[in-house]
Amino acid sequence: MAIIYEINPPKIPDGEISDDEINSLVEKLLQRVSDISNFCDGIHVTDSVLGTKRVSALSIGRLLKSIHPNLQITISMRVRDKDMNLIKHLTKESIELKLDGILILKGDPSKENPTDSGLIPSQVVKELNELGYGNKIDFFLSLPSNPNFEKIQKKIVAKPKGFMTQVIHSTEQVQRISNELRPKGLRIIPCVLLPSDKNNNSAKFLELDWSNYKENPSNFIKQIHNISGDVLVTSPNDFTFAKETLMKI
Repeated sequence: MAIIYEINPPKIPDGEISDDEINSLVEKLLQRVSDISNFCDGIHVTDSVLGTKRVSALSIGRLLKSIHPNLQITISMRVRDKDMNLIKHLTKESIELKLDGILILKGDPSKENPTDSGLIPSQVVKELNELGYGNKIDFFLSLPSNPNFEKIQKKIVAKPKGFMTQVIHSTEQVQRISNELRPKGLRIIPCVLLPSDKNNNSAKFLELDWSNYKENPSNFIKQIHNISGDVLVTSPNDFTFAKETLMKI
């Protein structure tokens, strides 16, 4: 049962950048988490969204867990650019750091490393569970906002702790998913993109219709939380609005 705020680690620009510059970007991110931590139960750290090179999710997760031990800290882990040995190593590190969960996802191709490992997230979760890692950390898989339940059976068979959805725009979407999957013991974490002018480009890219909740996003988040028990709030380009919205919940 949690309201989770999603953060993107700082981008690492092309060309030379000093350690001091990276540290400054990380410090700014950590300050934002400190500012918003009183209004949420957890933080989810993404992993190179759209293939953009960023500070690693695990590095940010390590810092956050040391500063905010009582916050639920989850991270994303791309499998597109990793082999199973590296995935197992990163999973062991996450367990040692006492992180609360890992979202295993394919990930978008990157310019720096366009190769594809061929790994499938559900198969990765299945193998990690068979090795016993699932007893020490929660694994999540991604889910479309309007899933075909017949086509996600391999994801269910992999026995993740639950699913983080793609961006939703209605309570009906969440109710449908929850009705189908929560009785199976699966945790459902719907993702809500906050309706801000600064997030407009993200909404257009995702072809998102936020007319249902644009006037009162905090109430919409409450409704989603009441249905699913969890909600993931994302506002990639408007931290101020995110903080104001979470303060109202």
